[in-house]
Amino acid sequence: MTSKTLSNGILRAIGTILLIALGAWFLYAIQSIIIYLVVSLILTLICNPVVELLKKKCRFNNTWAVITTMILLLILVALFILMFVPLIASQARSLSLLNTESIEEKVMLLYNDLNLYLLDHGILVQDLFKDIDIASYLNMNFIPSFFNGILSTISSIGIGVASVLFITFFFLKDKVTFLVGAKKIIPDNHEIETLNSIAKINDLLTRYFIGLIFQLMIVFILYYVVLLIFGVENALIIAFICAVLNIIPYVGPLISSVLAASLAMIGGIGGDFQTEILPTALYVLIGFYIVQLIDNNISQPLIFSNSTKSHPLEIFLVILTAGFISGILGMIVAVPLYTIIKVVAKEFFPDYKIVQVLTRKL
Repeated sequence: MTSKTLSNGILRAIGTILLIALGAWFLYAIQSIIIYLVVSLILTLICNPVVELLKKKCRFNNTWAVITTMILLLILVALFILMFVPLIASQARSLSLLNTESIEEKVMLLYNDLNLYLLDHGILVQDLFKDIDIASYLNMNFIPSFFNGILSTISSIGIGVASVLFITFFFLKDKVTFLVGAKKIIPDNHEIETLNSIAKINDLLTRYFIGLIFQLMIVFILYYVVLLIFGVENALIIAFICAVLNIIPYVGPLISSVLAASLAMIGGIGGDFQTEILPTALYVLIGFYIVQLIDNNISQPLIFSNSTKSHPLEIFLVILTAGFISGILGMIVAVPLYTIIKVVAKEFFPDYKIVQVLTRKL
């Protein structure tokens, strides 16, 4: 190996590293656009069945079917903004303006009530925590910051919503054009497999995302009903946050239950701990547990198993593995990504036994 060959190899390696670094920086710089594209793709998968229905049942041409679908989507977005967001924002604002010192005092009162309750039952909590100053660990200033952050996010999504709707319109309208362009890029020897993969992925993920939306709506309504039944303050915002947390498989419902019970206990300060505060928190926990039983045994099997053609244990292991690798974000994207991988594997590697076992229902 000559010095010239070695130097050329080093220069090529440095150039490759620089290109990779530049590409990573570029992707980071346009991360908002990437998010818009991903959200638009999801909306396209959700809206596509409506477009096809209008074309088949109402005899609309492609353009008018897409325009009608986008109008319906805009109406839904407008209703969400005009009717739903102000309710959430008003309740969030009331929470964000709370006196944090008052909240800390309430938590200390709650701690003292809990201590007396356990003392009456022979459990000496003070001996366990005698060297710990509970008050020094209480800092409720994060509550206004948290809810003010939600309000600022709600107020700054206008550009994002407009961009997503614009991109979604052309994804729906020019879907055939995009497929034709993709066919020209795809190598001829893999064209059939690639187009089959795209069609199957579109079908499976469309059903998955539509089902997920219905699941979150059902969970939100049930959470809201439970909180209203037991008179929990700010029931709407709490139910909304808990329903959104339900997107995180397995972990989200647990966090939701603990959050709802904690807020119910804090909101009940001033009443008797043993006869009012503690029973309300337990009832909320039981109510949320019943909601999660309904969700786990009806909603999730229909969405995660039937829509993606995967066994529940298979889905559980995939989500668990993704959680260890990428945390909460990995758990959220695990099922759609795993579905895509299975479809591609079935089309391109059908002779492998492990692929045959995992994709036998596809």
